[in-house]
Amino acid sequence: MNPSLIFDIKRYAINDGPGVRTTVFFKGCPLHCEWCHNPESYSAQKQKLYSKEKCIGCGDCVEACEQHACVLTPEGIKTDTTLCILCGKCAEVCPTKATEMSGELRSVDEIMDVLKRDVPLMEQSAGGVTFSGGEPLMHPELLILLLDECGKMGIHRCIDTSGMSNSELLLEVAEKTELFLFDLKMMDSKQHRKFTGIPNDTILKNLRKLAETDVQIIIRIPLIKDVNDNDDNIQKTAEFIAALPGEPRIVNLLPFHNSAVKKHEKLGQIHDSRPLSEPSAQRQTRIIEIFKTNGIQASIGG
Repeated sequence: MNPSLIFDIKRYAINDGPGVRTTVFFKGCPLHCEWCHNPESYSAQKQKLYSKEKCIGCGDCVEACEQHACVLTPEGIKTDTTLCILCGKCAEVCPTKATEMSGELRSVDEIMDVLKRDVPLMEQSAGGVTFSGGEPLMHPELLILLLDECGKMGIHRCIDTSGMSNSELLLEVAEKTELFLFDLKMMDSKQHRKFTGIPNDTILKNLRKLAETDVQIIIRIPLIKDVNDNDDNIQKTAEFIAALPGEPRIVNLLPFHNSAVKKHEKLGQIHDSRPLSEPSAQRQTRIIEIFKTNGIQASIGG
């Protein structure tokens, strides 16, 4: 099996599907959305994160680094990336978690051990497990094994996806899944490429194919001011969703929040994208009205 990195397992999640859920975050994503709140999910490789605010300058990481890649400076810990082998020993000894590693190889058994502990709460709340990322469909071998194991235990399974995947794989996963949270960014393919790095032709095709199955789909749309909140895009989005086969779709609207800045800093990245913000409350109400006019139930959050 090809190795797959997990960068987080979030227990007691309430925003990743119905009920109380455990969310497993896969590392790696084919999209690089400018508004993404998990920039550590872009790369499928292990990464080191450093928070200067948490660092107390104890030097434990410097002593622990056998590669001599960590250096204590007046500006905090600096890492020589030409020497660092991402072994994680610096993070293991850091008393304040100023240094952390993002991305860990986890076996099916290890992940299932976490999920099994949460089954009673899942059952009480009509919750389950959500596989997210990044993009979980980038890791088909591990994902399918986990879906099969959860199916044996009767755990409700949800996939949070960008839809950027091989269609055959998507449909195979749909046979082992109760719910998809399908992200739909915008309708214009050129604009989609501008803001996410790729066109959306495959994504739209896959959403149509998925809608032809019996699996439940909730469509989630990030709302970013002056990016995809204009009437033209919202109307075209509503018309596309209304034309999908099957039952009328539920739409969750997710206003932009600027929570990724600190993560970019921890990754040592300069985030120089254009300023982004959420649409006004008045604008959000207008967007909901456009969906309603097209026979679609849309709400903020979810």
